[in-house]
Amino acid sequence: MTRLPGAPTYVRGLINLRGTIVTVLDLGLRLDATRPPTIDGSILLVRIGEHVAGLVVSEVVDVRAIAVDDTTPNANEGITRGLATVDGTPVLVLDLEALLTQVLRF
Repeated sequence: MTRLPGAPTYVRGLINLRGTIVTVLDLGLRLDATRPPTIDGSILLVRIGEHVAGLVVSEVVDVRAIAVDDTTPNANEGITRGLATVDGTPVLVLDLEALLTQVLRF
């Protein structure tokens, strides 16, 4: 992974994925600036339109489709869409497009 000088601390760097340059973000560090960067973990690839990014995550527990209408909007218009309830447990729903737009400027 190649670090980017001057990038925010949550931008871990760039990787070459089969000829495609992918920006990698430390999702945990982006959500909680007080925690140390993830040293080990997996890179979850996400695609928004034609843009691909990698998110460093400590683990992926489950993947579910959640309709935007099923979320309770939050007052913060940042990188979260709101809260959803999955099997009786509240889950924070991220706005990946907003997150990637902050870094990739597309």
